[in-house]
Amino acid sequence: MKDLPAQNISFTEFKLIGFYSLGEWRPFLFIPFFLMLLLAITANTILIYLIKSQKSLHSPMYVLIGVMAVLDLIMPIFFVPNMLLSFLFNWSGISLTGCLIQMFGLHFIGTFQSTLLFWMALDRYFAICKPLHYHKYMEIPNFLKYVAVPVMRNGLMIVTMVSLAGKLSFCVTNVIDHSFCEHMALVQLACGDISVNNIVGLLCAFLITTTDFILITASYVVIFYSVFRSGETHLKAINTCITHIIIMTLSLISALIAFLSYRIRNNISSSNRIFISILYLLFPSCLHPLIYGWRTKEIRQTFLKFINNAKVFPL
Repeated sequence: MKDLPAQNISFTEFKLIGFYSLGEWRPFLFIPFFLMLLLAITANTILIYLIKSQKSLHSPMYVLIGVMAVLDLIMPIFFVPNMLLSFLFNWSGISLTGCLIQMFGLHFIGTFQSTLLFWMALDRYFAICKPLHYHKYMEIPNFLKYVAVPVMRNGLMIVTMVSLAGKLSFCVTNVIDHSFCEHMALVQLACGDISVNNIVGLLCAFLITTTDFILITASYVVIFYSVFRSGETHLKAINTCITHIIIMTLSLISALIAFLSYRIRNNISSSNRIFISILYLLFPSCLHPLIYGWRTKEIRQTFLKFINNAKVFPL
């Protein structure tokens, strides 16, 4: 009996082999990524607890920081544990369904983080440029008007992208040269035309992340103009805004490099491309608690007060 032709085979089980080119050094990657996971879980859990337990931190700005901490807590859990098991024990198998679920979770949470930064920019805009009407604008019914459209946009585009990927037949190989199910890492294994998947993936990158970045930048330009006109009253706010822009810029650049590296001929090695992908997913989860938590005076004071009251460190 003759073997079935390759084009009739569609793999439903895959192997994630990210950083495989490192050979015997690959297991040592467990250490830095485990420490980063531990930092992300610990820092974001503490931040969530502080904001939830302290009534003084229940204002809109701190609630948004708390939501960011929740997202930063969930994001690494979606892919880092599997990645660590792969480094230590070479457990790299994943089903097509599991791959698609992971893909949706990573991309949806990633775009939600981007949109949340836009909401935080709106909060700063209303607080600095419209202070007399801040509470009116930030009331839940009014604020939902600003967040409904971005949330629907994110959900619709990510569901479309993942659904199109799930309809493909995968006959090239079942080996994914990545540490998690990034969209194009899976799609490039498909037989047939994937131009629609390419276009939808790029639209998600540019219509969500890039659009949010442009809106955030525009908001901060207005804020800077307002601050400079009013003198030194809101110099602290400028520092916060600049921090937001720096983190957003680094995340956007690394995300776009990762997305475009599959579509444009380049000399980026597989390991470097995977590291860049991890950069825009995992690093924010480690940095956000320090930037939006520790650098925020009220949260820092609450944390120090909590430590002193709990007598964690003996005098």
